[in-house]
Amino acid sequence: MILFLLLTLVVLAALAAAAVVVLGPVRRQRAVRELLDAADALEARLRAARAEIEAVAGDEGRDPVGEAMREMLRQRLWLREYGRRASLAQLAEVRSSIDAARDRIEQQLNQIERARLPTG
Repeated sequence: MILFLLLTLVVLAALAAAAVVVLGPVRRQRAVRELLDAADALEARLRAARAEIEAVAGDEGRDPVGEAMREMLRQRLWLREYGRRASLAQLAEVRSSIDAARDRIEQQLNQIERARLPTG
């Protein structure tokens, strides 16, 4: 009975190790794909945001869209340089940074929209 349990544990451990080896690259590829999709979506939103901001404020003053575009470019360069060796946690951190940039630009756009509304 003990031998059967030990054999079962060894088989389960081997299956778990095989799953890690097989699924590890799949998880990494998915994380990189999702990161690139998020960066593409942010870039598209930033381009639209720039047009909205320029329509309201012109080309004057601080450029929050430009700052976000530069941050996104830094993230893309980091991914190209280190993406193949990056851990899943590092990829998640970059994704989180992109999501935070998207949230910041959305907040700024909401402020612009509220400023455009007539006060009554």
